[in-house]
Amino acid sequence: MFLQRGHECYFSSVTHWTNVYGQLVQSPDKKQAFSFQHSYSRVIEPESQHTPSGPFMTFKFYNVEIRDRVKCVSAVDGVPISTQWGSQGHYYPIQIAQYGLSHYSKYLASNEESRKSTFLENGKFSNLWNVHSCETNSNKEILSYKCDNSGSISMPIDSSLKYEHFSVDWKISKNSTLLLVVEVKGGETFNLYYVQSNTLIKSRGNNIFYGFGKKSSGSDWFKLTRNIAIDVLKGMILRKPKKMKKKNKILVNLLKIQFFGNGAIDNMTLSNQAHLDYFYYASKWLLLNQDKSGGWPINVDRNLANGELELSAGWYSAMAQGQAMSLLCRAYSRTGKKEYLEAAKKAAFILSTPSSKGGVKAKFADKYDWYEEYPTQPPSFVLNGFIYALIGLYDVYTLTEDQLSGKLYSDGMESLQTLLPLYDSGSGSFYDLRHYSLPGTAPNLARWDYHTTHINQLLLLNTIEQSSIFTKTAARWVGYMKGHRAKHN
Repeated sequence: MFLQRGHECYFSSVTHWTNVYGQLVQSPDKKQAFSFQHSYSRVIEPESQHTPSGPFMTFKFYNVEIRDRVKCVSAVDGVPISTQWGSQGHYYPIQIAQYGLSHYSKYLASNEESRKSTFLENGKFSNLWNVHSCETNSNKEILSYKCDNSGSISMPIDSSLKYEHFSVDWKISKNSTLLLVVEVKGGETFNLYYVQSNTLIKSRGNNIFYGFGKKSSGSDWFKLTRNIAIDVLKGMILRKPKKMKKKNKILVNLLKIQFFGNGAIDNMTLSNQAHLDYFYYASKWLLLNQDKSGGWPINVDRNLANGELELSAGWYSAMAQGQAMSLLCRAYSRTGKKEYLEAAKKAAFILSTPSSKGGVKAKFADKYDWYEEYPTQPPSFVLNGFIYALIGLYDVYTLTEDQLSGKLYSDGMESLQTLLPLYDSGSGSFYDLRHYSLPGTAPNLARWDYHTTHINQLLLLNTIEQSSIFTKTAARWVGYMKGHRAKHN
């Protein structure tokens, strides 16, 4: 069925018609074989009932930061910068919430063995430090350094320490800069510089620069936690985009840590995971960037349905609101800090506001409330974004018994149970209902990745509602992935 020549396999026409993903792999008998699948996502039965403090759906399998639509992870905020709909890079609340939810879920799924770390510095001057033209002082478990223009303190790292995550508590002063010297598989060496700049990422040959913002001298302490492999990979992609675009994993060895300028450090650590740090970065970003209406505006233009539906920068998304609510509820459950819970409650206001008045709520057939992922006029009724909004509302209501969140959840659940059959194509599911909103427009079939997401969402909701419509629909939609089709007359 597939024509093969050398190491190439020509199946673009098959991919177009069947939505199959594939690649050449080595089979168990060490022969070359072609492996294909319908979806990178998987249908996964929930292990327990959904709770606002537990793992989020199947997000423990998400790796947001490796997506090619993530320019880099900001060293200013510690959250991903998206190139989706805007190549210059922007803060995309959905992506940031997913980043936090995925790392929270990964943390819950991890064990002590996978949380190994090595403590490199606790403020006591170690004989591992090499000092060049610097003054150093160890006091109260803090190591301070003051270097002249050519000076630095550096620490070589044992190559047997195969850790990808670096963390340090850092108080910067004049010209503070951090350099991590990293070797990738194959022997090539890269210099990762973290500098006082608002530049997100810049690559010059094998030198990769991340700006952590322009901070005043003697500013407060901040914690810098970085995934070294991701930082190198994003720099390599910037340097050679065509060659590296599809690469999502590299192996790295940290060779040296070096500080320049003036500053103080504490709690310098290498570890093989830092899920909680990344979770807190995302939670804090949502807390600090929520606007007075309770929303997180998306600051890029968006066109749908071949340009028939348009959104100007500054629009809200029900999916962003819902996933942010779910993340903030988990931040509250983890820390007990009420500001997270208050922000989650406040987010419900956007869901209660009609799209025509700057919110995200639409009406189907002038009767059923629908929370729009893309609040266009007319509405598009995207399914997966609506369900994420319902999950967020459920999380908030469960923790707070907030009346607005409870009513929005109840009204939305009635809409979903009534309208869900409209999303069944007989061989898959529809991504939205634009063919209803825009007369004469062709239906927008969900590709298998989104179809799988629909199934996993229904399975999650069924742990809450125990609804036969969710059970039967999910089972039927799983069957579609196996080639089953609705009966004809």
